[in-house]
Amino acid sequence: MTDRALIERFLEMMAAERGAARNTLLAYRTDLSLASEALGGRLETAGKEELSRLTGEWAALAPSSAARKASALRRFFAFLHEEGLREDDPSSALPRPVQRRPLPKVLGREELDRIFAEVEARVELAAPSPLDLRLAALLELLYGSGLRATELVSLPRKAIVQDRPFLILRGKGGRERLVPISDRARMAVARWAEQVAQNSPWLFPSGKSHLSRIRLYQMVKEIAAAVGIPPDRVSPHVLRHAFATHLLEGGADLRALQTMLGHADIGTTQIYTHVDSRRLVELVNARHPLVDLKRRAP
Repeated sequence: MTDRALIERFLEMMAAERGAARNTLLAYRTDLSLASEALGGRLETAGKEELSRLTGEWAALAPSSAARKASALRRFFAFLHEEGLREDDPSSALPRPVQRRPLPKVLGREELDRIFAEVEARVELAAPSPLDLRLAALLELLYGSGLRATELVSLPRKAIVQDRPFLILRGKGGRERLVPISDRARMAVARWAEQVAQNSPWLFPSGKSHLSRIRLYQMVKEIAAAVGIPPDRVSPHVLRHAFATHLLEGGADLRALQTMLGHADIGTTQIYTHVDSRRLVELVNARHPLVDLKRRAP
């Protein structure tokens, strides 16, 4: 069987049994296809020596990119071994780079106020541009609900309605979650929806499909530049992180945040503990029963 056919079988397994998201599958396909090409179409039979030589070519890559490629190959060879398509698993030759998950970039509240003040000024004009109405709806949903970029641009036209303060979203890995929608976001979406054709399947249509993630990134960076914020500091993901950070600062707990962000593992949400720790220390010092006991001591 060819490398291409085996890669497709592997991706089918990842989608059906592991619930891998579409973007994850695309990344696996790309990494495995490139590895196959580098090995002359003999990825299936590659041994430890070939893999060591292959990974030596990753020296110029960012650690995160090398780790992603190694992970794809490790999963692929484990699949071949489990399916009886190989007697051995050569993936021990693949590097296991130790990575520290970086703290997410977060915009300060003053910077977010500048962005939203600019958008509000645009939409409150006597005849606001439909593009600004769309931008307002997108930003309110990014920062007000913490949606992922892909989830946001692919929202169905009727996903959000005026009398329902939440939506049921199918996110990464096909997992469903309840996402709260603020009054501000619902108002912004309602104004934008008036510009969308009734027969459109998408809330944010573009051509024959919906708005692309790339265009969303461009729009977010454009509004940042318009208010004097370096565009490289702002992205849809940064706004999602701002949503999470500011909720924690306001009193939300990690478990509630895990649900709202759609994280399968609480460990993913724990990147925000740097934000939560100060509040927890203050809470213990102010509310723990031993505090009152100390005060009552003679």
